Amino acid sequence: MVTAVRHLGPNWYASVMGTAAVATAGAGLPLHLPGLRTACTAVWALSLALLVTLLGARALHWTHHRDQARAHLLDPATAPFYGCLAMALSAVGGGAVTVGRDWIGVQAAVALDAVLFTAGTVIGLAAAVAVPYLMAVRHRTDPSQATPVWLLPLVAPMVSAALGPLLVPHLPPGQARETLLLACFAMFGLSLLATLLMLPLVFARLIAGGSLPLALTPTLFLVLGPLGQSTTAVGTFADVAPGVVPAPYSQAFGVLAVLYGVPVMGFALLWFGLATAHVLRARRHGMGFAMTWWAFTFPVGTCVTGAAALARHTGLVVYGWVSIGLYAVLVGAWAVTAVCTTRGLLSGALLAGPRTAPAVPRPVTGRTTSGAVR
Repeated sequence: MVTAVRHLGPNWYASVMGTAAVATAGAGLPLHLPGLRTACTAVWALSLALLVTLLGARALHWTHHRDQARAHLLDPATAPFYGCLAMALSAVGGGAVTVGRDWIGVQAAVALDAVLFTAGTVIGLAAAVAVPYLMAVRHRTDPSQATPVWLLPLVAPMVSAALGPLLVPHLPPGQARETLLLACFAMFGLSLLATLLMLPLVFARLIAGGSLPLALTPTLFLVLGPLGQSTTAVGTFADVAPGVVPAPYSQAFGVLAVLYGVPVMGFALLWFGLATAHVLRARRHGMGFAMTWWAFTFPVGTCVTGAAALARHTGLVVYGWVSIGLYAVLVGAWAVTAVCTTRGLLSGALLAGPRTAPAVPRPVTGRTTSGAVR
């Protein structure tokens, strides 16, 4: 077991995030199907089990393979995934209050969410500072290496901002509730502005540098994370603000939910189409399964909850149908990715170390500009 976790990176927490997203997004749909909530609760329980298992495995990794753990922090391609730990903790905690309470009770669900939300928020804020700092002073990167993975540590506070309001009704009235709500609003601004700084680098890399490598192409869906999650966040602010903040501000949160959410969701749908086109192209060029496929899950889940929030606050049926359609995509992507991940685990391929290059280069053939073999 100790040897098996040597190459277990922080990117594995994405599987927890994606599984929790299936549960919480399904519970928030403007659709009432028999058995849907029970299925969502079962999926949440699975996400909790995955989180506990990964926390144990990562503890072994840090205890017995500290050289590899430090190498992950100093690797610009791996370090941003430390944001996934924070988001996994917050996502499972939010799922406890949303659906887990049906099985474990409200009191236990609130206690579990309080612990996981606090831990996820602290780790998320630390990652939002530490990872960009490492990228500036220790990593060797240039704009041509920019990928959507760079967004991960910056999105973590947005996840806390969207899920924190679920705890507001369970706090004593007055200062405690208002403090938590406005703290979540501050994290919304923190994450949004940081994303607006980083996203132009990603888009410029895509336009000027061409398509991403095949294995990284699914990460284009990560851009949906801050878009959908911020739309979800302003919706949850508007849900809990009445009675928590003074009347003018509570009404302003309701206005913000619509005036911010509508255009951002529009851009999210535009990016969804662009990312899908790139993925279809990559599949035609031979893109195989990799752990980056989990990018098809949690970011899409945030768009499901964002569209559902807009359906609540605008009263428009079209947003309800958008959330249902995106949820169908989410469930299909999660099912395929979960099966492929399980298969890779059983075969040992996903936990194997990176392949070493052959000592002697293999002979190759090339062609001249005229097409002749040389």
